[in-house]
Amino acid sequence: MQTADELQQPLSERALSKLKWRCRRGLLENDLFIARFFERHESHMTNGQAGAMETLMDLSDNDLLDLLLRRKEPEPEWAGAEVVALLQLMRTDGAQRPAISPSS
Repeated sequence: MQTADELQQPLSERALSKLKWRCRRGLLENDLFIARFFERHESHMTNGQAGAMETLMDLSDNDLLDLLLRRKEPEPEWAGAEVVALLQLMRTDGAQRPAISPSS
């Protein structure tokens, strides 16, 4: 079990790379939410957020999509404060369209 200080430490580049690989999903909709989250937050992700992401990645694709689309809320038995906070960030980021670059 990690301490509160360890959970707030920045995620290492190697750990981030492994997490991004772990986050590849079978549903495009999930991938879009996840990709938008990483676009905005990967540079300052913490170990706690990575653990929360791992918890969400243990869900089936359909259950994850239901959470991201607010069709249901996470169960308190498995979703602690870090998971709820991460899910809120993912919902907010996933609902926004990506910025269009001037070169497009």
